[in-house]
Amino acid sequence: MKLPLIVIASTIVASNAGAASRWANLRRQLSYEKIAGYAPGSQVTDHCAIDLDQAAIEAELAKKTPEAFQTALRIYQEGGYSKSYAQITLISPLTTFVGTGTTIIGRNADGNEVAGKAYEDYQSGTSVIKVQYATTDIQATYVECQVGGLPEGSRNLVGCFDESGVLTINDKEYSYSYMPETDNLNGRTIAGFSTGAQSKMRVGCTGCPYTDFTYFYNYYGSDTYAHDWVTAAFNGEKTNFKNGNADFSQYGMDGNEQIIKKGTAYLNIFMYVIREFEDALDDCERGCINCNDDPVHAWDEGVCFYTGSAEGQDGLADGSLLHQLADKRCIDYKTCGVDGTDLEGMSMLNYELFDLFALGNHQLQTGNCPAARKTTTEVTKKMYIPMIQGAMRYAHKVDKLQGGEKEKAEGAAFAAAVLPRVHAASPEAATTIYNNLRVGAPSTDFKAVKNAFESVYPQLGLTCSEMGGLWNEAEKTYYAGMEPCRDTSTATDSVREVETVVEKDNTLGIALGCTFGALFAIALAFILYIRSREKKGEMIFESWKNAEGDPVKDVNQS
Repeated sequence: MKLPLIVIASTIVASNAGAASRWANLRRQLSYEKIAGYAPGSQVTDHCAIDLDQAAIEAELAKKTPEAFQTALRIYQEGGYSKSYAQITLISPLTTFVGTGTTIIGRNADGNEVAGKAYEDYQSGTSVIKVQYATTDIQATYVECQVGGLPEGSRNLVGCFDESGVLTINDKEYSYSYMPETDNLNGRTIAGFSTGAQSKMRVGCTGCPYTDFTYFYNYYGSDTYAHDWVTAAFNGEKTNFKNGNADFSQYGMDGNEQIIKKGTAYLNIFMYVIREFEDALDDCERGCINCNDDPVHAWDEGVCFYTGSAEGQDGLADGSLLHQLADKRCIDYKTCGVDGTDLEGMSMLNYELFDLFALGNHQLQTGNCPAARKTTTEVTKKMYIPMIQGAMRYAHKVDKLQGGEKEKAEGAAFAAAVLPRVHAASPEAATTIYNNLRVGAPSTDFKAVKNAFESVYPQLGLTCSEMGGLWNEAEKTYYAGMEPCRDTSTATDSVREVETVVEKDNTLGIALGCTFGALFAIALAFILYIRSREKKGEMIFESWKNAEGDPVKDVNQS
């Protein structure tokens, strides 16, 4: 099914107007390293690196000590791998205005040149500036200064500015000083995906409020619901939501490890993936071939935040974000492979999503904004599938497989990531799921959870075949009660379509039969009429003539 790029190339070659320039633009797009098979149209290596923050958080949480949890909290709040910048104090203030993106050159501790750019606008007279480090197109070496909230043993200072020296800005040299271990910070953090949500998803954007963010805002009653969830777990406290509250004081480190690491990935990052796709649509200029670079860049960012950097160019490695979640759940639900029937390999969901990612990229490049909107809707609804699979899986584990605190926490986290969407479709279904999977639930009925999810599949635009069933590899069959459901509404529609076709075919057959019958009767009457005239010796048609114009006797008259 992976055909979008072929379709793109064919469309560009076949086009008469501007074919050469668009083909060149496609070549530029394909020059960047692929992201799990997706060919970005812009440099997004720095954005893809957000998964390194997630991996670092998970590594600290796995140690299950108070000190490690505090380190994980710092990484969550301060970052370490994405949008690295140095906060530098100039000995003498700027003598001219310096605009955002202005090139700034300095040197590292080894005397090698380090390039950066102005993080924001700075007026003449400014003494403290932020310099964002330049990034490369190569994911493995995208930037060589990684500090932020990382523990000392994980920092990379090789590409950082030396603690003192000279910066060249607009051809003028400025002496400076700063502390590399504390003044190298990060402008992109997992916490920031949620703390900045109000202005980026509800009130400050062209398309605000975004539909899916509105589901979550209406359910939880907070713009920062993801951040609230994660920090409450770090602190072992209760949340203060409108719906879906949790008391994390009931969990120890086993439970809160799961609550935090799944919350950061499937609450904070998940919604920001959707935000980037929506942002691309906000900036899309309809019908314009060469003016949608910014939308394509935003779209590329969304793919990065879905995938991360660790998946590599083929998407077969293990990552820490949503791409990896889909591949893990497909093993549990026997939905791996192109056809969604395998127990290993990339998930059918990821095959489908990456086709849609490529298609959306092309639609934005060509200014087909309405089509890109439809693609975004399709992408968004499919991204809920692994969260639903996860919630049902852990409901079953807790109910039937004696799952403990860890499994209960995982079920609660997956439920939190999808409950607002379910609630928008059916408050009753959401209540059932919450009561069975919430933190501190007295009991869990996996069948009730499964039935509640299945009841809203039509409203969510999902199908039973996409979801699969929970597979018991030891028994080589599905767990009892967790078999794939049947898409009855789809089957009924198909039957109706077949009945309609048959009915139309029958009607057409009757009509054609009547028509040909009438024509046959007319033809037969005409033949009989001619024969009766001939028997009387009358000539009905003029005789044929030869080349000399003499009559030729009709052989039928001899």
